[in-house]
Amino acid sequence: MKRIIALFSIVFLAALGTSFGQEQEGLTLSLEDAIVKALRNNLNVAVSVYGPEIADAGLTMAKETFLPQLDLSFNTQKNENPPYWWLQGAGTIRTDQKDYGATLVQRVPTGANISLSLSSYRSETNESFQLINPRYGSTLRLDITQPLLRNFGFKVNRKQILVAQNNLDISRSQLRSTLQDTIYQVQEAYWNLVYAIESFKVNQQSLQLARDLLAKSRKEVEVGVLAPLEVLNAEAVVAQREADILQAEILIKRSEDVVKSLINLSGDEAVWTRRIIPADKPVLAKKDISLEAALSEALSRRPDLESSRKTIESSEINFSFARNQTLPGLDLQISYWSPGISGDRIKYLDNNPFLGIIIEKEKGSGSDSLRDAMKLLYKNWTVGLTLSLPLSNFLTRSQYAQAKLELGQNLARLKSQEQQVMLEVNDVVRSIETDAKRVNAYRLARELAEKRLEAEEKKLRVGLTTNYFVLQFQEELANARSMEIKSLIDYNLSLARHERAVGSSLDNHGIKVSDVIAK
Repeated sequence: MKRIIALFSIVFLAALGTSFGQEQEGLTLSLEDAIVKALRNNLNVAVSVYGPEIADAGLTMAKETFLPQLDLSFNTQKNENPPYWWLQGAGTIRTDQKDYGATLVQRVPTGANISLSLSSYRSETNESFQLINPRYGSTLRLDITQPLLRNFGFKVNRKQILVAQNNLDISRSQLRSTLQDTIYQVQEAYWNLVYAIESFKVNQQSLQLARDLLAKSRKEVEVGVLAPLEVLNAEAVVAQREADILQAEILIKRSEDVVKSLINLSGDEAVWTRRIIPADKPVLAKKDISLEAALSEALSRRPDLESSRKTIESSEINFSFARNQTLPGLDLQISYWSPGISGDRIKYLDNNPFLGIIIEKEKGSGSDSLRDAMKLLYKNWTVGLTLSLPLSNFLTRSQYAQAKLELGQNLARLKSQEQQVMLEVNDVVRSIETDAKRVNAYRLARELAEKRLEAEEKKLRVGLTTNYFVLQFQEELANARSMEIKSLIDYNLSLARHERAVGSSLDNHGIKVSDVIAK
């Protein structure tokens, strides 16, 4: 029976160990791997990628304004009317007519509208005294209308295209900003996870030191060397440090969840239950950063500043357009047309249509009228000016005032943003310098704490101190180790904030916006 129980216990412990091993199996990630996965899978990035595509579609629509347009028309009609004077010569007057037309319309950036049309018709009637029946007609016509004041100019007429192009640039800058924010969020979450894990290790070391001291104290109490109160103090510290371990474990799980959320592993249940094991450790890689260079780089590369500048360009375009709309309308119209007529030419006896005797018909066709129109045999033209003076331009003046105010507002907003950027860059450059010094200071403090604890333990062995002071020095060492790790994490986060502050995150990590959009 004992053998069976022992065998069952061995199997149970082996199964428990296997289960624990599977639970502890983790996903090892470097910082760069985490960034790549986030840019590939992050939902905020996926939403932002649509922005440039939508803006590009808007630009394509705006460009269609200057695409030529072809209009085709066909019309047929039949009319029957009673005669209303004796020369019409028929009981019922019937007329059949068919009209054909093709018009090519083109708008040019100066604001002119150009149309070239070719129209033809065929008309046949039973009315008397006709010289050509059926009759074919064709007209080639060119019409140009050019505004000279209102709606004149390349900038005014290309307003929609220019604004759409700026919107596309803004959407790309916003995407770059989202990518940079995502990179920083991944870096922050990654280093926070590293800190949580390292802090857990520090708590483990501290707990082990307390347990060792507790075991030693119990032995000394048993032999009567130490008072029982010392054991009570050691037990209280062990209990406190065990609680710290539990809190550190919770912090690790929470930090892992943040990393998984950023790289969008929440949909994969198998990965979601696995641990995230950071492959990178924080290091003190000193960098000499010039404040002047950082400020210049930030002002020229920050995507939010680029967006604001493009917004100002659009505001200037809207202001220019609104100012143009306050002008009176003065349009130049030029028309030129060439008609052509053909058909069956009727010849009457003695060339007298009143006799009503038809002696011959000379056949004609629609191609003849079309040929005459294309040869420009008959030249007709007209030139005119139209002046439009609105009796009230309250609406256009209001739009002009609004556009002017929006321009001023956007200019002021850009100045405010530039000041905030300068303040942010100043802060982050100072933080890098300060955090580098903090790393060295806390490293020295940790080394001194180790020496002090070692010295206090030696004093304890010879009875020159008590457990209380040893436990206190252990706590100080744990705090020093934790602060050293924290200072290293802060330094690396300051470098990450510097990348984001100057707008160099994408270049530093070899990421192209086009590659992100293409995915």
